[in-house]
Amino acid sequence: MTIPLPASVDEALALLTRGNYVADRSLATALFLALKLKRPLFLEGEAGVGKTEIAKVLSETLGRRLLRLQCYEGLDASSAVYEWNYARQMMEIRLVEATGSREGGGQDRDTLAADLFSERFLVKRPLLQALEPDPAGPPVLLIDELDRTDEPFEAYLLEILSDYQVSIPEFGTVHAPEPPVVILTSNRTREIHDALKRRCFYHWVDYPSAAREREIVAVKAPQADARLAAQVVGFVQSLRGMDLYKAPGVAETLDWAQALVELDQLELEPSVINDTLGTLLKYQDDIARIQGSEAARILTQVKTELAATTAR
Repeated sequence: MTIPLPASVDEALALLTRGNYVADRSLATALFLALKLKRPLFLEGEAGVGKTEIAKVLSETLGRRLLRLQCYEGLDASSAVYEWNYARQMMEIRLVEATGSREGGGQDRDTLAADLFSERFLVKRPLLQALEPDPAGPPVLLIDELDRTDEPFEAYLLEILSDYQVSIPEFGTVHAPEPPVVILTSNRTREIHDALKRRCFYHWVDYPSAAREREIVAVKAPQADARLAAQVVGFVQSLRGMDLYKAPGVAETLDWAQALVELDQLELEPSVINDTLGTLLKYQDDIARIQGSEAARILTQVKTELAATTAR
């Protein structure tokens, strides 16, 4: 049974909520329009703010297959779209040479050349799989961290994102009967070409406000004490205002909260912060800067602010 797409922004917001994703209305609006108009959604933002999670939530709540293409430098069509099973093709050629006919088919070698490039020898990668029909509905295609690829691969994506088709010289053109749900993400380590962006709806996924981040912790790490969660969020929010090499994302907030729960902490203490900063910060220079007196200062400030807020 195909689960229908949301018919309004409110339904899109409810869809994300059902998947335990705490979103603001602007994100739900961008998602609704992308789904309604069958356009790719390009999500840009710092690492760890929840861009990839959106595709996972859509797959789960819509009951669609998730196809994930993790991008990296040097990614090409053979890894992302398709390649031919050369080993199987060579075995087929040798079999014909040895027997003079095709295995089980009774065909002679005159038809071999054409049949070697039939679908049974085609190895389908995520982008090609995304164009195939599916009883549950078009799949969710996640093209993750597009900024890690080279510009030539971006150019290759233009045909797929424009017409939802792939041209295979030896085989023909494969066209999707219905467009997949496409989510592209970028951590903005480099700029993506305008030609690709024009084919997508765009949304910047920012760090959440303190209130929304506390809500995220409550949903994703419900075992954390409310006081501990508030202190964790306050501490992380303070770090994001500092000149660090890499500010912690929401993913690190959740990792830290869960780590503190495992250590049976009900509130933050300077010694515990020093022992667990590696869960929150990923560069030694950042850890060295925060450890010790700076961590104690930030914690005191956070606790003072929380106490003042509670007293109001």
